[in-house]
Amino acid sequence: MPTRRTPPPGPVLGAHHSIAGGFHRAVERALETGCECLQIFTRNINRWDVSAIDPADASRFRAAVRAAGLRLVVAHDSYLINPAAQDATLRTKSIASLAEELRRAEQLGIPWVVAHPGAAGDQPPARAVARAAAGIAEALERTAGVRAGILIETTAGQGSCLGATFEEIGTMLDVIDARPGLRKRAGVCLDTCHVFAAGYPLAPRAALDDTLKRFDDLIGLGRLKVIHANDSKREFGSRVDRHEAIGKGKIGRSAFDLIVNHPSLAGIPLILETPKEGPDGKPSAAVDRRNLAVLRRFAAL
Repeated sequence: MPTRRTPPPGPVLGAHHSIAGGFHRAVERALETGCECLQIFTRNINRWDVSAIDPADASRFRAAVRAAGLRLVVAHDSYLINPAAQDATLRTKSIASLAEELRRAEQLGIPWVVAHPGAAGDQPPARAVARAAAGIAEALERTAGVRAGILIETTAGQGSCLGATFEEIGTMLDVIDARPGLRKRAGVCLDTCHVFAAGYPLAPRAALDDTLKRFDDLIGLGRLKVIHANDSKREFGSRVDRHEAIGKGKIGRSAFDLIVNHPSLAGIPLILETPKEGPDGKPSAAVDRRNLAVLRRFAAL
């Protein structure tokens, strides 16, 4: 079982890790790379059918998280899910799958499921936003009694993907909050690559201040529970979702220095979703360690 470590001072940093070999293996990988927090998929994200979680596996995972002293674990939902879908069959499957994601998170002791709000397709954006919000609310209502909630993730706006503007996410939360008892189970995950690609500047300091003020005005910084810390392969406002190593993309080191040290973001965990491939093209723990070290150096300056 992974050994508990005393977390270093400063920001709470972590990465997404694979559950290959068992849920507990993700915790081992998190410790190997120096994480204080962790994100996982709880299932095969490219298939609709899903195997039930063995209670013994869930218990082993929860024990591993406790022993490792991880500050937070979140799950990410399947990429197939689209609660905004115009097609009734796809939307029905999406809502059912999102509810199942919440039940699985609850079984594993995970408090939040990060979820993309879906894509509009040929629908008018406003109608798609309303359908996405109603679908997310329905999944939360179907899991009444479950503590796990949903974090709507900001997106780059690639194609017809929803959630590229703070206005859209704020509207979704307003719909969800209007349903009794749901507000406390709905929040936001901000992805740095996505918001940069969507046209929200992250540097210099005055620009980041303005972006965070817009977020606070339209959504509320109190709803921000997790940050995906990813640099961007593509330029500002490209609306293309392509992650890059910290400081090696178009966002750049200066912006991440500001993000790590911004007082409005203090205490919000930052989780890497950056490429993991080493020089040989295979996943390497050293890659995550290097990205986390870059972020930690900013906090130490």
